[in-house]
Amino acid sequence: MKTEKEKMLAGELYDPLDQQLVEDRLRTRLLIKELNDSREDQTEERTRVLQQLIPHAGDGLWLQPPFYCDYGYNIQAGEKVFFNFNCVVLDVTQVTIGSRTLFGPNVQIYTATHPMNHQERASGVEFAKPISIGEDVWVGGSVVICPGVTIGSRSVIGAGSVVTKDIPADVFAAGNPCKVIRQLDQQEDEQV
Repeated sequence: MKTEKEKMLAGELYDPLDQQLVEDRLRTRLLIKELNDSREDQTEERTRVLQQLIPHAGDGLWLQPPFYCDYGYNIQAGEKVFFNFNCVVLDVTQVTIGSRTLFGPNVQIYTATHPMNHQERASGVEFAKPISIGEDVWVGGSVVICPGVTIGSRSVIGAGSVVTKDIPADVFAAGNPCKVIRQLDQQEDEQV
């Protein structure tokens, strides 16, 4: 029989009040508090906390506090990934982020979701869908990335967008819901 954590990671309905998951979230909240309370000149302290909070990250990960997540261990980040102020990652299941991807302030990444059926939802169970973000992606400020979405490498997501469906590589996409606006030329250097 699967544990609630195994169900959670598999994208199945699970009980978020399971003791192991409650303890995991508490550990994460304490690490987040350390990170968010640290001073700008405490780079060694921040690095130590980040290594515990997000153990599956490449070199050069930088989270500009404040930052929030559910577990941390479900975030897999490549090298030189940057999160600006006040980002939230609900990493109930896998969030994969490619190298050199940049997140503007207030970006929210949600793998967590709830049943559409009100009786199931009322029972307290929930589930999650993984999110994958390619390499060299730029996600503008206040973007919301919904459960199950994939964003292709080198794409740019315009500020304030709500990404509800997959976005291919090498495009500029924006809006609510987020839609492809145009292909990107590899030589472009344009402000979005």
